[in-house]
Amino acid sequence: MGPTEIEKIESFIFHRAEVAILDQPGEDQAPFVKKTITKTGLCPDKTHLRIYFDDKYFFAVPLKADVRMSENEWFAYDHESGLNYVIRREREPDA
Repeated sequence: MGPTEIEKIESFIFHRAEVAILDQPGEDQAPFVKKTITKTGLCPDKTHLRIYFDDKYFFAVPLKADVRMSENEWFAYDHESGLNYVIRREREPDA
């Protein structure tokens, strides 16, 4: 994950999103959780990108992860752990 991918995730800051860390297909899966992303930053040893939900809680994505992004979804796959990190914009309710 390079600087461009880090900049792209910043478009999700201060937006409600559904986030999940998913294992391999066929394994138990964590549910998507609704959160507001408040900031991003590198961990102290500069190996992971931290995606914060407030000043204390975050999840960390390895900088080695492969990243894809669309208008409404950011997806990172860590080959070493086999984990998928998914952030997708919460859909606005129809008016």
